[in-house]
Amino acid sequence: MKSIRTQPYVRLLELLVERRNTAGLTQSQVADRLGRPQSFVSKFERGERRLDVIEFLEVCRQLETDPYQLLRDLEGAGNPATRKKAK
Repeated sequence: MKSIRTQPYVRLLELLVERRNTAGLTQSQVADRLGRPQSFVSKFERGERRLDVIEFLEVCRQLETDPYQLLRDLEGAGNPATRKKAK
């Protein structure tokens, strides 16, 4: 299993934090929507805890963000070949 400190995973977390901030939500508000403690959100945002796919989808749902678009943004940001194709 790869480390949660890989550049793509760090960028994924940055995108999730950006989406949370854009939605105008605090960590506590997201945690309430998820039915989890605030520390759950804090830990995954800081990279102390890895999100599985189902959790990722639920977080996106609560942030009212499209998980597929977030992944496209992630792929485009980290892959020069993808950026060239998109132009």
